[in-house]
Amino acid sequence: MDEQLAELAGRVAARLSGKGVMLAAAESCTGGWVAKVCTDLVGSSTWFERGFVTYSNEAKRDMLGVSPGTLAAHGAVSEATVREMASGALARSRARVSLAISGIAGPGGGTDRTPVGTVWFAWATADRLQTQHKCFGGDREAVRRASVVTALEGVLDIVGS
Repeated sequence: MDEQLAELAGRVAARLSGKGVMLAAAESCTGGWVAKVCTDLVGSSTWFERGFVTYSNEAKRDMLGVSPGTLAAHGAVSEATVREMASGALARSRARVSLAISGIAGPGGGTDRTPVGTVWFAWATADRLQTQHKCFGGDREAVRRASVVTALEGVLDIVGS
């Protein structure tokens, strides 16, 4: 495994374990990469509850309860959608912390309004939901990897010290 990702996942593991809470990941453009990084760690079943790979809009609706109206009005790569993804991951798991990622990793799929590299993130707990927007450079792999890093760093932030 990539050393930086392993170190970051280790910090997430320690923080979640220390708080006695579990994480659920709702991923689109990363295709389960966050779940893989987390479950590469021995003992991850004590702090990683589940992952949802919701690449299609149908999967976002079916697995996470994202509203068809939200997808129609805002699109899959939007703040509104990742908010609903993060909330849905909490509601459909035993986790007390969730993250959500939806973006355009490329090389195609971008528009003038939503260029390749655009990624929306959300993190949720029972009483807090925060979002962030990034536009990463690089190829598909670089966008996806940067998204995994941002998502895990956001978990550290929402959980606190």
